[in-house]
Amino acid sequence: MKSLFEELGGTYTLGKDGMYYPNLMIEETDRRLIGKWGRMQKAFLEEVQPSLYERLILNGSLYRHMADVNERAEAMMELLIKQMKGQGGITESLKAEQPMEWVGRMNSIRARAEEIVIEEVINAL
Repeated sequence: MKSLFEELGGTYTLGKDGMYYPNLMIEETDRRLIGKWGRMQKAFLEEVQPSLYERLILNGSLYRHMADVNERAEAMMELLIKQMKGQGGITESLKAEQPMEWVGRMNSIRARAEEIVIEEVINAL
C-alpha cells in the first residue's frame, strides 16, 4: 500500500541508518532584495494582519510579497522625491550655492515622502 506522499509523486531514499527519508526539494527562492520597506511590511503584517502573514508563510510567498512591496515603495519614493524637488525649487545651483540649505530641504522632502510611502504602501493592503 502506497502512502499519500508516494501517491502524490513523492519518493524516498534509504539512509545509512536503515530509515527511509522523503526526497524533498526546496523551490528556488526569489533573489530580489527585501530591503527596508519589505521588512517594514513584514512587521506590519505580523502585528496587524497575523492571519495574512501566516497564509503567506504557509503558501511560500512571503519573501516574494516582501520583495514586491520593497520595489513598489522604492519606485514611489523616487517619484515623490523628484516631484517634491521640482515643486520646492530645489536645484543643483542651490546645492552648489547653499549646501546646508539644500541638505535641510532634501531631508524634509525625504521624511515627507517616507510618511506617504508608509501610509500608502506599507500600511495598506
